[in-house]
Amino acid sequence: MTNTLVRTYEPSDRERLNALFARAGADSPSGELWGHAASERAIYLNPYLDLEPRSVFLAEAGGELVGYLTGCLDSAALPSEDERMNRAITEHRLMRRPRVIGFFARAVLDMAWAKLRRQELTSGGFADPRWPAHLHINVAPEGRGTGAADALMAAWFDRLAEAGSPGCHLQTLVENTRAVRFFERTGFRPHGTTPLVPGIRHEGRKMHQLTMVRPKADAAS
Repeated sequence: MTNTLVRTYEPSDRERLNALFARAGADSPSGELWGHAASERAIYLNPYLDLEPRSVFLAEAGGELVGYLTGCLDSAALPSEDERMNRAITEHRLMRRPRVIGFFARAVLDMAWAKLRRQELTSGGFADPRWPAHLHINVAPEGRGTGAADALMAAWFDRLAEAGSPGCHLQTLVENTRAVRFFERTGFRPHGTTPLVPGIRHEGRKMHQLTMVRPKADAAS
């Protein structure tokens, strides 16, 4: 972590963070969505910057942003992912964009396939009072191996301790084995089932959601 600095987000960081959002994680299973950065930010980034900026942390190496963590102390305080998705579809007119239409058409086919085979599908957000907080973390390729991810998580755990949070959860993909190993190393453990995520593909393969939890008792000292 010699040349890595982690700090809280400032409004003046927004443009650089938007650029990082568009490329961080692009080579991972979670990096392939529908290819429209503005609408993806409206769902997975902007609500955190607007509603809980104190829980957003940035990692810099050599003066460049190489990673970020968006957190929420109480998931119930954030609009649900379904609400954010529906708003983005309307505001960005996503159903007029061919690539986006292809993604959602594939999602519909996935849901039909799963129903026929009685396979479980993702069903909105995760709510459990034991783990009310949640986070998302992304580190660009040039930030890996610099200690950026560990430093971001340490800052987030300090935030949780300061707030007296009872526990934290996150959702990743079963197939993102690198991320799963990292989260296990930082104290998270798998929880519940691993449903299919409609529409998502990585190298042609279907993806499955993995929920992980970290109780307060496991928090880093």
